[in-house]
Order: sequence, then C-alpha cells, then structure tokens
Amino acid sequence: MKEVAIIGVGIHKFGRFENKSYLELGQEAAQMALRDANLQWKDIQMAYLSKMYLPATSGARILKPLGATGIPICDIEAACASGGIALSQAILGIQSGAFDLVMVLGAEKMPRGFMDPSMIYEKWQIQMGMDTNPSYWAMRARRHMYEYGITDLHLAKVAFKNHKNSVQNPYAMYRKEFTIEEIMNSPLVCDPIHLLEICAPNEGSAAIILCPKEKAAKFTRKPITVAACVPTNAYYSADFRAPVDSLSAKTVNPGPTEVAAKKAYQQAGIGPQEINCFEVQDTDAFCEIEIYEQLGLCKTGQGGRLLDEGVTEIGGKYPVNTSGGLISKGEPIGASHLGQIFEIVTQLRGEAGKRQIPKAKVGLAHVLGAGNNCAVTILKV
Repeated sequence: MKEVAIIGVGIHKFGRFENKSYLELGQEAAQMALRDANLQWKDIQMAYLSKMYLPATSGARILKPLGATGIPICDIEAACASGGIALSQAILGIQSGAFDLVMVLGAEKMPRGFMDPSMIYEKWQIQMGMDTNPSYWAMRARRHMYEYGITDLHLAKVAFKNHKNSVQNPYAMYRKEFTIEEIMNSPLVCDPIHLLEICAPNEGSAAIILCPKEKAAKFTRKPITVAACVPTNAYYSADFRAPVDSLSAKTVNPGPTEVAAKKAYQQAGIGPQEINCFEVQDTDAFCEIEIYEQLGLCKTGQGGRLLDEGVTEIGGKYPVNTSGGLISKGEPIGASHLGQIFEIVTQLRGEAGKRQIPKAKVGLAHVLGAGNNCAVTILKV
C-alpha cells in the first residue's frame, strides 16, 4: 500500500464564538493548514468535511470562498467518529492514485446543553428515557465500578490530569487547573459523573493536509506518516443505551475500540507499548479509564491503577490527553478527531512546548461516538 503523510495541520480554538459563523471557523483552520504545508488552496485536489450539526453541503460553503477551483468537496458524518471516517476516505483516495493533495477539514457549531437525542434515536426510544448521553455513560461507569473496584477518586484523577494539561494548550476551551476536592465537589451531573468530569459540546475546527509520503519532502521538513487509520463499527455488544434490548444479556463480543485498536496495531506493525502519546475520547472521565483497558494499556479492571501510579500523566509511560482532552477542550463533534490529530502531530514535531513528551516518535488518536462508530489513527515520525 502507498504510504501517506500529513504535511500540514491547522486548528481554530475550541470554545464558544457567538460572533463567528461556522464558515469562519472552518476557513481559519483550513488556511492555517495550507500555510503549514506551504500550499495554496488551488493546489488541493480533493477535500472532505467532517461534521454532524452543520447544514448540507457545508464543506463547499466553507471552502469555495477560498477559490472556486472545481474540485470535489464531500461532507461526511459518523457522529463523534466523523473525522476518522473522513480521514480514512482521504487516505484511500491518495492510495488509489486519484489524488496527491487532499484536505480533511472538521468543523462544528454545537447547540448548548446535552446533544439532541432526536439526532440519534427514534421517538419511541427517546420516550423510554435512556437516550441522554450522561445517563448511559453513568450506567457504564457504575457497572464497571461495581465489577472492578474503580472509585469516584479515580474519575476525579482523570479530570485533574486533563485540566492540568489544558493550562498549556492555547486551543483548549477551559484552561484552568482544579484540585481533586474541587472536582469531586463540583455539581453532580449524573451519578457518578460530576460537572468537572464531563465534556461540553461546543464550537471549533481543525484541518489536515495529506499527500503520498514519497512527495512529502517537497512541502515540509517534518512530514508525519499515517501508520494506520482504522474506522469501525461495533459488533453486537451490550451497552446501556436505547433500545433496551441490548440490556437483556451480557455479551462478551469486543467493543468498537478493541476491534479498531487491534486492526490499527496490526496495520502499523506495533503494539501499545511502542506508542509515546495518546489522545482518546474522554467525553466523561470514566470513558478515558475504560479506553485505557480497551486499547491494551492494561488489563480490564486495572485502569485505576494506571492513574494511581501516574502512568498516564505527562512524564508517565503512557501519556494520555496531553491537550487536556475533551473534558478541557470541549467537543465540536466534526472537529474532534482532527483536533486530536493536531495534538499528536504537534507532539511528534516537538512543538508542544511545556506539554511536550520528550522524544515522541509515535502517537495514537482514538475517537468513539454514537452508533458505536469508532476510529483509531496511529501516526509516526
């Protein structure tokens, strides 16, 4: 297979921007990526937009003002995993020989509050009352805590770490460190998840530019190779979501993260022990703990031990969410995975400043969303 490299990245800070349209958010990230790759818009041969809440043909609406060059511009949606699906399509386009220079852009302006369940579920499912994000996140957390001994303190340690990391990230929505006590005493959203342990839907944009690896040196001195990009969807597996038929029995089928991670490790020819930094889906603090286990950083039930031993902190063996994670950045869904990739590229280039992982050579980005859509991307120098 033809190897593909990232030659440019761009981002618009995640947060709330009442006076900016999604067009402006996307254009700023796209233009930053073009500058980073030493390219002009007219050089791009194909573009993908990952989004969930934006209108139809948003990709063309954002990018055509940069120049009506006639290239195909395709919108892609797969809930929180939209960016991973868009990235995989861009890679396939390059590997097929159809394109040499492709932009993947993610953008979103999310409504305030919890995600609208009608975006995901049928009316009858909504009426059953198990369709709001924190409810099924909380039930997964409580079940895991019951079976393996994970505690409220472990959840607070995830949030403490991520808020601490965010202070050094200029693109994060929240850049404030909190004590463990402040986190555990913050308002309870849905037991056991507190306000400072959960992400906020918000606004933002991120962009990357790809080309065949053998041509990357023409554009940058710091190309980053895409070692693997695996989108997937779960097999049938137990989950605390509507419809409730999934609650009728506990199954042992692997979830989407385990499936995607296994394929990504095989594709990249490495294991988790060889990865220097991770950006993972921490829509709530427990989710990050569960992902430690599903990515193979530890055995099932031992995620809390990694936190107790500082393994996932900057300076630990497996630094996770050096950007501050979604808990600090917020989650503009379409831009989520591309924002993770921006952080991994920044780390692998050695440009992360005070949050830099020394000698980082390999990084992993993971995203997980509704419909059990998932993507795992591994990058290397």
